[in-house]
Amino acid sequence: MIRVLLVVSVAATAWAQSPADLLTQGEKVFNQTCATGYCHALKGGSGGGAPRLAARGFEEGYISGVTTRGVPGTAMPSFGTSLSRVELASVVAYVGSLNGLTPSATAGSRGMPAGPSLSAEAAHGRELFYDATRSYGRCATCHEVSGVGIAVASPIGKIPADAAALRALATPAVKTAVMNGESMPALVVSQGKSRTVLFDLTSAPAVQRSIEPGAVKIADQSSWKHSAAIGAYSEAELNSILAFLRAAIKP
Repeated sequence: MIRVLLVVSVAATAWAQSPADLLTQGEKVFNQTCATGYCHALKGGSGGGAPRLAARGFEEGYISGVTTRGVPGTAMPSFGTSLSRVELASVVAYVGSLNGLTPSATAGSRGMPAGPSLSAEAAHGRELFYDATRSYGRCATCHEVSGVGIAVASPIGKIPADAAALRALATPAVKTAVMNGESMPALVVSQGKSRTVLFDLTSAPAVQRSIEPGAVKIADQSSWKHSAAIGAYSEAELNSILAFLRAAIKP
């Protein structure tokens, strides 16, 4: 039996936001994630496949709990691991606003670390790293920095010297997994007696698979290259991203 978890996130572009910005982001994430026609309707109104959310008298704690943990036995999933903490806070604030609640001035930064002081180039690099307009072609699809992003790959350690070195980055942790006669580039999370857990890198975003013992074989080499994941960025943009990483990640 194979269980597949699709890891999706619209990465946040800032560590802290004003209440107005938080609601703007919350509405955007809600429209992309929750207001899908077969789930909730736009602005939490009636007409979707899921219950109305607006003007229900919901309290913030209830909204946060349901959004984070989901509702077992229903089509409401847990977003506690698929949304960043900033996104989660923004959606909770937005749904709260549909119920007459006003977000506090610190709601957007609740539980988030303070961002480092950045140069203009590094600040631009941060925007590029989390850039939602690139869809799954952004760095944050696979990497987490300061608690924002998806930690598919290991934490970023040594930062490449320049864009060329970043494109040529070796990826020895990527293996080849063979299952049902098909091979895939994979990052292995764990191999135990009960199951093997890995991220399938065949396409973006990576898919987490939990596989029964004996159903998959792991080979140590793969033809997968890091350059395939960063093709959406220009050389100048990659250098700006590297400037951000140098400022945000301490050795």
